[in-house]
Amino acid sequence: MTRPWQKALPVKPEELIIPEVSLYMILKKTAERFQDRAAIIFEGKKITYPQLLNRVNKLADSFNRLGMKKGERIGLMLSNHPDYIVSYYAAQALGLIVVQINPMYTPRELFQIVDNSKLNHMVVERDSLDIVNQVQFMYPFNSLILAGEKTEEVDHNSSYLLADLIKNGSLTIRPADISVREDIAVIQYTGGTSGKIKGAMLTHYNLVANVIQSRLMYGNDMKDGKEMVLTATPLYHVYAMTSAMNLGIYIGSTILLFKKFEIQEVLESIQTYQPTFFPGVPRMYNAFVNHPNVDQYGLDCLKFCSSGSAPLPVEIIKKFESLTGAIIGEGFGLSETSPSTHRNPFLGVRKVGSIGIPLPGTDCKVVDDDNNELPTKSVGELIIKGPQVMKGYWNNEVETLQALQNGWLYTGDLAMMDDDGYFYIVGRKKEMIINGGFNIYPQEVEGVLYEHPYIKEAVVVGLPDLDKGEVVKAYVVVKEGYQLDLEELKGHCYRNLTRYKVPKLFEIRDSLPRNTVGKLLKRKLIEEEKAKNERVD
Repeated sequence: MTRPWQKALPVKPEELIIPEVSLYMILKKTAERFQDRAAIIFEGKKITYPQLLNRVNKLADSFNRLGMKKGERIGLMLSNHPDYIVSYYAAQALGLIVVQINPMYTPRELFQIVDNSKLNHMVVERDSLDIVNQVQFMYPFNSLILAGEKTEEVDHNSSYLLADLIKNGSLTIRPADISVREDIAVIQYTGGTSGKIKGAMLTHYNLVANVIQSRLMYGNDMKDGKEMVLTATPLYHVYAMTSAMNLGIYIGSTILLFKKFEIQEVLESIQTYQPTFFPGVPRMYNAFVNHPNVDQYGLDCLKFCSSGSAPLPVEIIKKFESLTGAIIGEGFGLSETSPSTHRNPFLGVRKVGSIGIPLPGTDCKVVDDDNNELPTKSVGELIIKGPQVMKGYWNNEVETLQALQNGWLYTGDLAMMDDDGYFYIVGRKKEMIINGGFNIYPQEVEGVLYEHPYIKEAVVVGLPDLDKGEVVKAYVVVKEGYQLDLEELKGHCYRNLTRYKVPKLFEIRDSLPRNTVGKLLKRKLIEEEKAKNERVD
């Protein structure tokens, strides 16, 4: 079937070729092609592609000597650092399954992932070690590997120092035999309307396919061995994993890596190194355009920019593009799709406010509740088919069968398509909140609020925010006879949730709006907030 967007694609559907190779072989081939090229720049230090491959091979050999086996799960609970990239690709060489974990997670959040994935091994940085040790009382790992300096806190028999494993490993390894279409490379955890975590199983084929698809959307102006990727979005986030790390390595780019996004440090590094490619998130673009001296740091070096994880306000797009001359390619993706499914083409028509067209090899439809495909300019659920779509949810057949039906992924997002095949997200069937590029699931936050002894009822919604995309607001009803201290309630949330999940706004109410059958009406709360803002304006 011919789709309206196909005329805007850089290749015809029949011309799309996805190599059936593992992620490790992508790195190996690049290291052979670009032997003098810097693979990573981190805190002023350069690592060439051959040096990176050597570290990966040594670590893979040490992993093998520790008895790590293909199919076992290894958690990476690390901030942006060369150790993350080395650990990721060493695991892929052996056919281990990488479980990407936010190093800011609380013990409660970490245990959910550990228990669901039945994690075998963990690589952790010092700052997160206390959290990991608390979880180990309930769920001991086969091996615990510490990145960074040695510490007395790691003293049990199955603990190792990552630096020692890299130093003492052999350069000669035998990579695992990988069935690229079947073998899982990454379990990327996400949530859903139930609030329960789900692990999207992404195969080597899924991830390599999404790299190829993304590369094609940038056209021939993106040169192998010539680009530098400004990488400030966390690598444990599926967007940075593909758009910065895996794509960057595939094209032989230099990954200019930052532990975290600090605007002044990033601007000074842009001035020094002149990166050409920036896969960012809205809060980063917002920080750039609001910096008082941004025009002094040479941001016109950027040729390719993309924005993911949350909608990017039009006014920020216009300001950033006037500063740099670079075009921001708005797009769309999901953890379940490796993640990219749509992008405004780098060459060709761009429609600001649209998520663009489906990537090469991707088919999409907008359907009604009876699965009937809707005509253009009609709102319905966006469903997606393509080589980047996950294998399913880890150890969760029920959710898999709901999400994947007849080869289509049901996103839960409400969308419409225009006559040219460009898509627009207009809402979410799911109630997920996106804050600064991170997904927040209201039921999880509500669950923590309900754990407070003074709370009778609680509901959480996302409200529009120029900087973060959305902020979390909690509405609570206090039990009769109790006085609630909101600062104490906020402290309760901080003890049980990662910082970005903690509500920024709280409101105490006598009651919450419900319909005649008692269902909470979150939409009414959002409408009230909108009406209040309109009165203020």
